Amino acid sequence: MAEAVTNSFFGVVRAAILLALWHARPGLGGYDATDAVTFSFLTQALIGPVQIFGGMELAQRIRSGDVAIDLHRPVDLQAWWLADDVGRAVSTLLLRGLPPMLVGALLFTVRLPSAGEAAAFTVSAALAVLLSFALRYLATLSMFWLHDERGVQAVTLLLSLFFSGMIVPLVAFPETLGDVARALPWSGLVQVPADVFLGRRTGGALLSALAFQAAWAAGLLTAGRLLTRAAQRRLEAQGG
Repeated sequence: MAEAVTNSFFGVVRAAILLALWHARPGLGGYDATDAVTFSFLTQALIGPVQIFGGMELAQRIRSGDVAIDLHRPVDLQAWWLADDVGRAVSTLLLRGLPPMLVGALLFTVRLPSAGEAAAFTVSAALAVLLSFALRYLATLSMFWLHDERGVQAVTLLLSLFFSGMIVPLVAFPETLGDVARALPWSGLVQVPADVFLGRRTGGALLSALAFQAAWAAGLLTAGRLLTRAAQRRLEAQGG
């Protein structure tokens, strides 16, 4: 409950800031003021499901050495933690994601999606969760070599906040920086789902957006699988 209240509060704060920016720069990035307000509450709703600020419990198991037990279980390590993360994302969306959207709808004028846009957003949000897991899983596996995830997590947090659109919509970035940011995987966490929700991606552009998320997720999950095997070999070589 406390997290839902906090998310809603910061949604109001961010909405006020973005309103001021869009009043000064009407039509910035193709958004109007209603789009900007909707974006602020939608991104607050997505913080939990895509775990912008968090790592993984797997880090603690690597630190303690308990991951050696996990690797000897007849269950794929990556698949196990993916299933755990999907369950976490669904529960977080219900408990922490819906309240900010309700508060936004009560206090401001927000843009609500059509049935088709809502369905497309559901797919995009699911891909965002998958992509988020792939990124965090790779960062966590680095502990097998670095033995301390804090530096990696600090860097990944900064990248996630800046390039996902969590702080400011990527449409507000200067043209070149915006193009670079939209090509990186972090844009698939927040900016792409938000654009789908706002109806800015339709037809071929929608398919392209979903394919972008899916391609990055598939590539990073494959990298995670390869790194898992390398980590297992390293652990076995050390007698784990």
